[in-house]
Amino acid sequence: MPQTLNNPEPAPASAKNIAPNRKELIQTLSLYAKPDHRKALYQITNTFIPYIGLWALMIYSVVQGFSVWITLLLSVAAAGFLVRLFVLFHDCCHSAFFPGRTANRLFGYIAGILTFTPFEDWKRTHVIHHAKSGDLDNRGVGDVWTLTVDEYLSAPVFKRLAYRIFRNPLILFSITPMVLFLIVHRFPSPGAKKSENFSVIFTNAAIAILIIVMSLTVGFQNYLLIQLPTILVAASIGMWLFYIQHQYEDVYWSRSNDWDLTRSGLEGSSYYKLPAVLQWLVGNIGLHHIHHVRANIPNYNLQRCHNEVPTLHGVTPLTLRKSFQSLWLNLWDEKAQKLVSFASIRGIPRGKIPL
Repeated sequence: MPQTLNNPEPAPASAKNIAPNRKELIQTLSLYAKPDHRKALYQITNTFIPYIGLWALMIYSVVQGFSVWITLLLSVAAAGFLVRLFVLFHDCCHSAFFPGRTANRLFGYIAGILTFTPFEDWKRTHVIHHAKSGDLDNRGVGDVWTLTVDEYLSAPVFKRLAYRIFRNPLILFSITPMVLFLIVHRFPSPGAKKSENFSVIFTNAAIAILIIVMSLTVGFQNYLLIQLPTILVAASIGMWLFYIQHQYEDVYWSRSNDWDLTRSGLEGSSYYKLPAVLQWLVGNIGLHHIHHVRANIPNYNLQRCHNEVPTLHGVTPLTLRKSFQSLWLNLWDEKAQKLVSFASIRGIPRGKIPL
């Protein structure tokens, strides 16, 4: 079943293009947009302690000369907690993790160092992503490169080839996330101002200090053996989560003159229903449709919000099994209003746009 919206309260809305009253929905969801420092500290505890513990075990394994496979196995587990740490970082970017701005900023900087992501700079681009998600006329900031069928058919050969390479799953979920976290995040994003530039410099300096300390204690090669697999696996998982949040068959895209912020949240952001263990590990980020309607709801309140707000129950979940079908959907068909595969337009001559 495709992801659609039914709005049983206050009025039925079985058609996909009918959105609930935004003001009423925001007022309802505001009840859950209340950060709790006790819950935040508890999440830090159950995320940081396992992550640091796994790092300690990896250091011990390389120092003692254990099989590299033991270290790699531990790095996969550490990567899972690094993904969870990034979700907490993400909440801080929305000032949704702690009640106070200072606490969110402080923890955001610390988590940003461990996730190789500058807090202020990423926060700015992510806010733009929220403001423009699903708007075909405002793509390019904080989203996955997506072309329409018409744009692809009209593009020069080099651009079409580059797009195909970028959208290849082997590239998109291995090389791309590594380039993003290890290289792109080392530089300010276009339009960055003083605070964003500072966050990049501060994060880079802290990472450099961490590398130097680890090199002097356990050795540079051992540090790489621990850090690179951990960041690779975590970045790949993170890329997949971000991809599937906005890349599925009947996702919402619209031109600016018809674009609707509520629909971009409820229809353009997936309800990715994961098994309980995975949902915990990714900090309820699968409830992304709620997050895009009310971004300052803490991750630890998202499930309760979904359970208690009937309006949200009409959004059909995207299952783990069905989500993998989205890997082969690459182009937005404005006429059919859905993502389609390269194979579906095979045989159409270059520059010939179907009617």
